[in-house]
Amino acid sequence: MTTERVALLRERLAALDPTELEIIDESHLHIGHAGSRDGAGHFRVRITSPKFEGLRPVARHRLVYDLVDDLMPHPIHALAIDARASN
Repeated sequence: MTTERVALLRERLAALDPTELEIIDESHLHIGHAGSRDGAGHFRVRITSPKFEGLRPVARHRLVYDLVDDLMPHPIHALAIDARASN
């Protein structure tokens, strides 16, 4: 199931034309957490995109969340984001 969720995140975030994209499943760190009890996952995304150029971090995060909004809170409970502009 984790592989499917990572693939889904990768597919959604492709809309940002990332030059770098790393998706890390951190669900095992949240065992027992309320959101993980129903099987939802916790992920960390490190993404670099030219579409983030000139945007503040909050605006970058909004772009990411807008693409995955329908996946939350299930099958993704939490998403930690490190979003950077391409140089």
